[in-house]
Amino acid sequence: MTLHTGRHFLQIPGPTNIPDRVLRAMDMPGMDHRGAEFAELGFAVLTAMQRMFRTKQPVIIYPSSGTGAWEAALVNTLSPGDKVLMAETGQFAVLWHGIADKFKLDVDFLPGDWRLDTISGLGSMEYEHDAWGVDVSVAGSQKGLMLPPGLGFNAVSEKALAVAKASPSMRSYWDWQEVIAFNKLGTFPYTPAINLLYGLREAIAMLEEEGLDNVFARHKRHSAATRAAAKIWGLETQCQDPQAHSPALTGVRMPEGHDADHFRKVVLENFDMSLGTGLNKIKGKAFRIGHIGHFNDLMLMGTLSGVEMGLDLAKVPHRGGGVLAAMDVLKGRDVVPMPKSKAAVA
Repeated sequence: MTLHTGRHFLQIPGPTNIPDRVLRAMDMPGMDHRGAEFAELGFAVLTAMQRMFRTKQPVIIYPSSGTGAWEAALVNTLSPGDKVLMAETGQFAVLWHGIADKFKLDVDFLPGDWRLDTISGLGSMEYEHDAWGVDVSVAGSQKGLMLPPGLGFNAVSEKALAVAKASPSMRSYWDWQEVIAFNKLGTFPYTPAINLLYGLREAIAMLEEEGLDNVFARHKRHSAATRAAAKIWGLETQCQDPQAHSPALTGVRMPEGHDADHFRKVVLENFDMSLGTGLNKIKGKAFRIGHIGHFNDLMLMGTLSGVEMGLDLAKVPHRGGGVLAAMDVLKGRDVVPMPKSKAAVA
């Protein structure tokens, strides 16, 4: 076993790196989740999540993974036999299809070639729940929100709430109506993940201090730099549509005859860096570079340097110079002006 020094490089698309500020915020003693002190925290995170989804409608927070939030979206709005249209964009679309099948929904699944990047991107790219007319949005805590796994979110429209109220489908834990009723008092119908909510409040504070426009611009810049490196290496990106590139991750395909998981193992053993695996149909054919959440230019340069050195060590055919191409992109960055603080205005 190789002994590594320094910090492990976690460059998968989630769970993402957790900021020290968020770790410290979660380091709190237990508290009464029916008391006034918790209600203050509850109201704070509920309104903060409305800002993140860009909605004036309720945002339901579950102690769950994103999969739980998927299930909540289905059982509140649909009943067995209802027709559902889904598109096969990748592994998570396949998993959601599986949940829909278990609830005996009639799924029309549009086949796809998996050559689109998709991810839970809340907090890493623009999202407008109200303005875009979305009825139900689903997200998890371990991506752009920079938290550990354990919180699932549904942002819901007025139309979705009306449908859920009339729906006869069986549900209890996931019932939006009950959660919203308790949320009016700043609490929840179940024991909430209190320490994760402390972390959520701090994470959103960090995002808003940076300014969401700056956060989104940073993710786009890192995505562009990563793609520039892959182009010089001579490796294809998984996403073939230039309009669909994810600001949060870049999938990179391996040349024929080379296994992506072997490459990932070489990188991990030599440089203590975790890259994302390809899932299902692209297992062994692609690896994923996460550039999402608590991340900066030098972290990206370290990541791409590890990838380029790993390509050499794993004897993957490529051209050198990808890291230099990424540097050129980062040096020409387009910075969104930071908003002035009240102190600066004064």
